[in-house]
Amino acid sequence: MMGRQATKRELFVMISLDEYVPKDHLLRAVDRYLDLGEFRESLAESYSRTGRPSIDPELMARMLIIGYCYGIRSERRLCEEVGMNLAYRWFCRLGLRDKVPDHSSFSKNRHGRFRDHDAFRQLFDSVLRRCMAEGLVQGEGFATDASLIKADAQRQRSCSGDAGIDWGNPEQASRPVQEYLAALDQANPVVPKRISLTDPAATWTAAAGPAIFAYSTNYLIDLKAGIIVDVEASTVNKIAEVEATKTMIDRVEEKFAIRPRRLVGDTNYGVAAMLGWLVDQKNIAPHVPVWDKSEHHDGTFSRSDFVYDAENNRYVCPAGKYLKPAQRSQQKNPFRYRASLYDCQVCQLKPKCCPNMIIRKIDRSPHEAARDVARAIAKTEAYRQSRRERKKVEMLFAHLKRILKLGQLRLRGPSGAHDEFLLAATAQNLRRMAKKLLRPKQNLNPVMS
Repeated sequence: MMGRQATKRELFVMISLDEYVPKDHLLRAVDRYLDLGEFRESLAESYSRTGRPSIDPELMARMLIIGYCYGIRSERRLCEEVGMNLAYRWFCRLGLRDKVPDHSSFSKNRHGRFRDHDAFRQLFDSVLRRCMAEGLVQGEGFATDASLIKADAQRQRSCSGDAGIDWGNPEQASRPVQEYLAALDQANPVVPKRISLTDPAATWTAAAGPAIFAYSTNYLIDLKAGIIVDVEASTVNKIAEVEATKTMIDRVEEKFAIRPRRLVGDTNYGVAAMLGWLVDQKNIAPHVPVWDKSEHHDGTFSRSDFVYDAENNRYVCPAGKYLKPAQRSQQKNPFRYRASLYDCQVCQLKPKCCPNMIIRKIDRSPHEAARDVARAIAKTEAYRQSRRERKKVEMLFAHLKRILKLGQLRLRGPSGAHDEFLLAATAQNLRRMAKKLLRPKQNLNPVMS
């Protein structure tokens, strides 16, 4: 017999939200390891002791974590989802009759007290400390990399970088414009090819295909479990990304007293100044390919064919002659080595050495010793293992864009990029910690036949 559902209109129902959230739900695991005590304390001074109670900042933080964990990019939609989803209400400590905050509350607090007190940095640090307490951060090896994130800026609202732009009264300009003008007063940046009128600090780049305005998110991760130990927003260029990595290493050492033994990165971090900083100042082994343009591919001798005599500060060419620092230019460029004119004129190897020059010259980097250290490490098995482990940071970027849907920023300006990158990294650490520590144990008992 076909059944028919009987609809009962119950006036009063006593339920518990905890009963409707599955035991293996991601938010249960996240809630277990999330402590917002430091977040609340960091904002305590920004609230008045009198007056009407405000929206709980912990509630807004929990809602933002939900949004970044599940790729809900719109704050309007986030408020709707929290109102309808029982698991979201349970995680936010909201009952069935409790009202969800309006979406405008996020904008006012994000651009106000949250940003003034760098609350999202405090939140990220508190989650990282919990990861360290759970043993997910070893501190032996770090990996670094950067990825492009499209800015909320369109080409139609842009102009040439060398065009005279009248920004008007700075006090009446938008927040991204004010941040850009403040940065101009502190530095003298290179004139960009194009500049956005809505987000002037965004970089015009074609590194990832068609030209777009974008920012770089820089990750520094621990290689044990792939936990993000620091994140930094920067402009899209190699110099800025290298400086961001230095900033992150210094900040992690200052806050958590952790300095890695090795740093893994791609060729962008193999420039001489970066290698010298790692080896000479930080005593960190650079598991990084050396950025080297001295190799020749036209059949002539490369710099590697010349042997450096450190004791006498000179190079020995394949013919056995010496290249020494020139006396006249030694003060101007003490790292340029020149051969003798008399040796080069009569040398039989000159067609393979310097066919288009009178004498052979070699420029030696002041950080060449650190470059030699990186070259020696590149020949070891530990280096090959580091190259395999570097994929962990690339996987985090793929997760950031495909799962968390952070392919384009919603907030403008460097501070907006800073906030979004911090929240996304916090969500990634929470998800990874929850899945690593609460992963169901496999039954390893042998099957009896």
